[in-house]
Amino acid sequence: MPMPKLFVLSASLVLAIAVVTAVDPTHQSSKEQALPTTSTRGGVDLAGMDPSVKPGDDFFAYANGAWVKATKIPPDRSSYGLDAKLAEEANLHTRALLEEAARGIAPAGSDERKVGDYYAAYMDEAAIEGKGLKALNRQMDQVVGISDRRALAEAIARTIRTDVDPLNNTNFHTHHLFGVWIAQDFKEPTRYAPYLLQGGLGMPDREYYLDESPRMADIRTKYKAHIAAVLKLAGIADTRAERIFDLETKIAKVHWSRVSSEDVQKANNPWKREDFATKAPGLDWDTFFKTAGLDIQSTFIVWQPSAITGEAALVGSEPIETWKDYLSYQALDDWSNFLPRAFVQERFAFYGKVLSGTPQLRERWKRAVDSSNFAMGDVVGRLYVQRYFSPEAKAKAEAMVANLVQAFGRRIDNLTWMSPETKARARDKLATLKVGVGYPEKWRSYLGLEISRDNAFLNAFRAELYGYRRNLAKLGQPVDRSEWWMTPQTVNAVNLPIQNALNFPAAILQPPYFDPKADAANNYGAIGAVIGHEISHSFDDQGGQFDAAGRLANWWTPADLAHFKAASTQLVAQYNTYHPFPDLAVNGQQTLGENIADVAGLSAAYDAYRLSLGGKPAPRRQGLTGDQQFFISFAQSWRDKFREPLLRQLIVTDGHAPSEYRADTVRNIDAWYEAFRVDPGQALYLAPGDRVCLW
Repeated sequence: MPMPKLFVLSASLVLAIAVVTAVDPTHQSSKEQALPTTSTRGGVDLAGMDPSVKPGDDFFAYANGAWVKATKIPPDRSSYGLDAKLAEEANLHTRALLEEAARGIAPAGSDERKVGDYYAAYMDEAAIEGKGLKALNRQMDQVVGISDRRALAEAIARTIRTDVDPLNNTNFHTHHLFGVWIAQDFKEPTRYAPYLLQGGLGMPDREYYLDESPRMADIRTKYKAHIAAVLKLAGIADTRAERIFDLETKIAKVHWSRVSSEDVQKANNPWKREDFATKAPGLDWDTFFKTAGLDIQSTFIVWQPSAITGEAALVGSEPIETWKDYLSYQALDDWSNFLPRAFVQERFAFYGKVLSGTPQLRERWKRAVDSSNFAMGDVVGRLYVQRYFSPEAKAKAEAMVANLVQAFGRRIDNLTWMSPETKARARDKLATLKVGVGYPEKWRSYLGLEISRDNAFLNAFRAELYGYRRNLAKLGQPVDRSEWWMTPQTVNAVNLPIQNALNFPAAILQPPYFDPKADAANNYGAIGAVIGHEISHSFDDQGGQFDAAGRLANWWTPADLAHFKAASTQLVAQYNTYHPFPDLAVNGQQTLGENIADVAGLSAAYDAYRLSLGGKPAPRRQGLTGDQQFFISFAQSWRDKFREPLLRQLIVTDGHAPSEYRADTVRNIDAWYEAFRVDPGQALYLAPGDRVCLW
């Protein structure tokens, strides 16, 4: 099953390497800046820059213009950049590990043997074709057997999943009508609580159903055709597609928007078990909770209460036959990747080609790696770090983290607008921040998970159910703040505000994000800004609402909070001016948390970089000053190209601004103006009073 995307970082950079010709890129002719075309190991990619663009007009294009022109997105991808390049490298490493495990050398019943068998079963396409739809017989029979609302509640409960983090991915998709998140209680972080979230949509967001633009209308037409095609492949009358789509549209109408879902104050809605019958009538909640394994829970936190109420009402009002059609289609579509090739191709035709613009289905081994990582990610991760992440790299990365934490602390101390009381609370929060570098302190065990070498669907189904039950088992247990939410082989990073913790997986701590042999300017501009970004999330518009213990609580004085909100409003307005397409602008409010983290993280990374020099002047490399190297490395860390359908989808659904505008974060940093002689009249120029400084 597809895993929700937890992109707190979505940086992309490609760092080429080469030799130096001493040129000062701030010396501009009327048309261009002369630049060397080669670069050295660990330096910036000079050949990928565009000297015809002034840094002050478009810093992303200046740092990346030649790379953008020369780079083609691979046919099996909807975007491409450094994160994709590193992910491909991590996948190749992971493939080698999985193929070794698939040889069956490890002892029977061991986790390594299990993951090898899982991979081998996924790769056995002939066996999957031979089984046809038999794999889904049990699920489909259960749906066909629904005869009343009680049985309907059971069927809906069997689809519930826990693979979601609403603080990083606020809309729960892949059709499941509800999602459950097991995490610390908003108000009592020493205990776990179950959070109930909206779900049930086959398309990425409510706007895909409700937006009346011709483009969205065309996507809806193609989605209805997709539903019909899936039903037809299964021998079900495709005439049912219309009422399935109509039901999803009704679900979309009660959904919260992305912006509303990001407001954690609105999400803090504790409901007693007995409240559901009166606050959300229509669903047999007793049966639902019992089937879902949640019957002993006395209290739930309902993230989007009106959506849960609306969805429950639909369960009670829509015909049972419509729900049976919906659940049948849901099972077929969600499990398509474990069914015969015709189902795989049909799912890709819509989700790959239509929604993301990807021309070509990824090779099977790549999909097998993804599925294995999702099913038994910690087994793969343990093998990965043993071979590809050295203790030395971990130690150096941890030292950088320590420097960034120190730099952020100094920034807190030096804030002129913040009161001593709020500063003290902020320092307490920084001091208790738990940072994981490379891999978790404790590896998950998969004891009891049954995996066979000849049934890909059953393996995936068992693994997903195993993960669900593992999450439910946290309830009533002591909170583990060291728990990781990403695998080490993931090219990403994450802040967990409710844990007051950070994860920096091993796969992102690789060149050119992080290269122990590179200059400080390059490392701090690239991975340093990533680390600073994640630290800053603890103090953004969302993370800043949690205290040092991870409790949802106000620790600001009224005056300090008012100042912070005013500066945030200024940043919202700044990003609202960015228009990737004439008919579609960046939503400054939706992307606010990430934009705050970008500005604050880059500021902290710059300070840490200067501290790392120990008062000595920065070495000049490739004809560039230290500060120029730092800022160019940052901008090149956001190298990315997107196919238009995916970029449009992300603007609607994602909390991140497009990469090119994240690179232009530099316009809020005073040192950037000095480094590149940016003057009034240039497109990115902001008067000193208009530059946003939050931390």
